[in-house]
Amino acid sequence: MLTSIAYVLLLGLGLGALARLVRLPPLVGMLAAGILLGPCVLNLLSPDLLNISADLRQLALIIILTRAGLSLEIDDLRRAGRPAVLMCFLPASFEVLGMVVLAPRLLGVSVLDAAIMGAVVGAVSPAVIVPRMLKLMSEGYGTKKGIPQMILAGASVDDVFVIVLFTSFTSMAQGGSFSVSALAGVPVSIVLGAVFGLAVGFLLAKLFEKLHMRDSVKVVLLLSVAFLLVALEDVIPVPFSGLLAVLGMGLGLRRWRLPVAERLTAKFGKLWVWAEVMLFVLVGAEVDLKYAAAAGLAAVATVLGVLCFRALGVLLCVAGSKLTKKERLFAVLAYLPKATVQAAIGGVPLAMGLSCGQVVLTVAVIAILVTAPLGALAIDASYKKLLERAEK
Repeated sequence: MLTSIAYVLLLGLGLGALARLVRLPPLVGMLAAGILLGPCVLNLLSPDLLNISADLRQLALIIILTRAGLSLEIDDLRRAGRPAVLMCFLPASFEVLGMVVLAPRLLGVSVLDAAIMGAVVGAVSPAVIVPRMLKLMSEGYGTKKGIPQMILAGASVDDVFVIVLFTSFTSMAQGGSFSVSALAGVPVSIVLGAVFGLAVGFLLAKLFEKLHMRDSVKVVLLLSVAFLLVALEDVIPVPFSGLLAVLGMGLGLRRWRLPVAERLTAKFGKLWVWAEVMLFVLVGAEVDLKYAAAAGLAAVATVLGVLCFRALGVLLCVAGSKLTKKERLFAVLAYLPKATVQAAIGGVPLAMGLSCGQVVLTVAVIAILVTAPLGALAIDASYKKLLERAEK
């Protein structure tokens, strides 16, 4: 396993750097590294590592959500107002709806399988969006109207909302029936997760105020609490989103202990360096190239089709707001990239033994390969033209 981890990190970093040289997101090179190392090409990865890849992917997701929570300001969210709240769930809901409409016709799957696929593909990528929105905030682009804050918050909560939907849909698939009661638990799960996470963040803020400890120890403590919050989801009898609680914990800590949150954000940024490599290389290793080639054109058409549904959802979110047409176009472009969540949960249906597992994984990887470079390049190329820069 140690040899396999060395291959993952070295080839992932190498091809990621190569992708950056040709102006593509590094995660594209990391996915390519996983495909090369995986069973379909060189078959160099230990089965032991592949067996725990789902846990490692979840670890990476927890790290990026904690970092996002530590970066968000509640006051910025209030300034963004109604569009920020709608961005948390409306575009993803439209994309799931689009998948339910298109996938049965283009890919020949059932409605429930299409809903699972929509939940996997429906989330935007914190790995692509979070660093870029933080850069815009530091440079002052769009900050006067809270545009990067709105997108950052929406992308973070959007991910959790979609993961809650995914959990509900896969539970239905295992039970063999569509359950309205499971869907009714989604808002309860989101509210409980957010409130509980904020409460934990408040308690941690008070603890750090009373007890002096190194920032590295705080990172270990924060990660340990985050793991427990995610584990709590499977223990308590009521609907509860552990991942949203993780986000809320970071948000609460920033609200009540800002200096500590800012230092920990930098620490989690360093953790993300290796977590990102592990996440995308391991998901690339699970790709079945023969199946991907067979489903290729139909899968690409499906992904592009549901993006149109998503764009409509974003435009509805910002309708009636003070944003100009250029700023609304930027919001649509910023909500294109897929990567982190698709990498984290794209292989779960296959690991669960669901009949749709292989097609879901294939569509997830194609969504990453199509939208991550497209969205990242669109954000980088357009923000100076579409957004106003606040005077410092």
